[in-house]
Amino acid sequence: MPQVDPELFDRGQFQAELALKASPIAAFKKAIRRAHEVLDERFKAGRDVRRLVEDRAWCIDQILREAWAQFDWSEDADIALLAVGGYGRGELHPYSDIDLLLLLDSADHEIFRDSIEHFLTLLWDIGLEVGQSVRSVEECASEAEADLTVVTNLMESRTLAGPERLRQRMIEVTNNTRMWPSKEFFLAKRDEQRARHAKYNDTEYNLEPNVKGSPGGLRDIQTILWVARRHFGTLNLHAMVGQGFLLESEYSLLASSQEFLWKVRYALHMLAGRAEDRLLFDHQRAIAALLGFEDSNGKLAIEHFMQNYYRVVMSISELSELVVQHFEEVILRSGEASQVLPINSRFQLRDGYIEVTNSSVFKRTPFAILEVFVLMAQNPEIKGVRADTVRLLREHRHLIDDNFRNDIRNTSLFIELFKCEIGIHRNLRRMNRYGILGRYLPEFGDIVGQMQHDLFHIYTVDAHTLNLIKHLRKLQYTPISEKFPLASKLMGQLPKPELIYLTGLYHDI
Repeated sequence: MPQVDPELFDRGQFQAELALKASPIAAFKKAIRRAHEVLDERFKAGRDVRRLVEDRAWCIDQILREAWAQFDWSEDADIALLAVGGYGRGELHPYSDIDLLLLLDSADHEIFRDSIEHFLTLLWDIGLEVGQSVRSVEECASEAEADLTVVTNLMESRTLAGPERLRQRMIEVTNNTRMWPSKEFFLAKRDEQRARHAKYNDTEYNLEPNVKGSPGGLRDIQTILWVARRHFGTLNLHAMVGQGFLLESEYSLLASSQEFLWKVRYALHMLAGRAEDRLLFDHQRAIAALLGFEDSNGKLAIEHFMQNYYRVVMSISELSELVVQHFEEVILRSGEASQVLPINSRFQLRDGYIEVTNSSVFKRTPFAILEVFVLMAQNPEIKGVRADTVRLLREHRHLIDDNFRNDIRNTSLFIELFKCEIGIHRNLRRMNRYGILGRYLPEFGDIVGQMQHDLFHIYTVDAHTLNLIKHLRKLQYTPISEKFPLASKLMGQLPKPELIYLTGLYHDI
């Protein structure tokens, strides 16, 4: 947490103002308003956003402690005030939820009922939007055992006031030896993430994405950290490098991506004047200006901003997928013998995922960079690419140059993908996510994440293009062929249907 910052909260001045007033409400409101203005000015001046969200949490800590001190809680009292959830992590955006737990030693809430009610009323009166629960240590245990959200919130807790021993007891009775062991917790979080992604049509590319909940959003990063914390104990993003889950370069990318999304979220809250995580059409232009984007190269500032946004969330999705796969190996299949099936001299299947037979495959035979996607299309039972092989693909993307593009083997492999019976769209999306498609076709790379700023185009140009290929493919299936009989008939008569898919790939470029 940050050091004392008198510009944000001056305790001496606050105490003096408190003493002068008949009611404490005005002094609290003035302190909160002052801190809010200072932090917003610092944001506009370009202050590091990580520092800003931590400073805001620190400031609210001071306010809550002063509010707590207005009531007769002795240090020996069997009640403590805890910050939980995102606020428990010490992170707070302008209008984020201030999640509090009033933790009691005993299930008898009556002892503190009046004080609790007056404390919460004061918070309401001074304008703090808090989410609160009042539970005993044992009630925390029973609630956490029954509810994934509760145990996740309790994992991220700090004592703000009252005895720390109560929180330590709560942590002890809710740890992974008592409930939600690592494997069970990971499976539940994975299901939760899949359900959340499905709400946003499993795409990072919505016209008005949700900075927190959409695929590639802040929640994906937090899910990684929750699973790691449950399995390893306290763990931050950089600690995952030491645990072997991330390379240093991947950590840097993930950290910078998180900071970018934090800037966007901070700006959203500031502009909306309330908690708002949807990057609404109406806010995009203002945020582009706030973050310093300008019109250039025939694109509007808003289009530069949104292209940057989409590329950031694509990177988060890719790294999230990679880390989750590592978790599956460490948490779900720990101690199990892997089943390895050879495909050819360059690739094999391990537990259903394709991987290289050795780490020099792409360096020795660069055409294997495209071959891996053709093999997946030809063998739809393959679940995906193993995390280590995804890393190798990323590390060897630089080999895709003009010589690579002019190599007949690579041309043939690329055309072969479009001749596959199924899996063309799925594997083009994979190629796009791993940064291969835009390297092989630089003209396609230019439109990755490119949004046309109007209400007609609801996807970026690359997502729209790949969706077109998906719909062309569907013309061969009965439900669609009955709906579009002429188009289906024409598709069925094409001697080389792969050419229409290639045309589709270029139709908007």
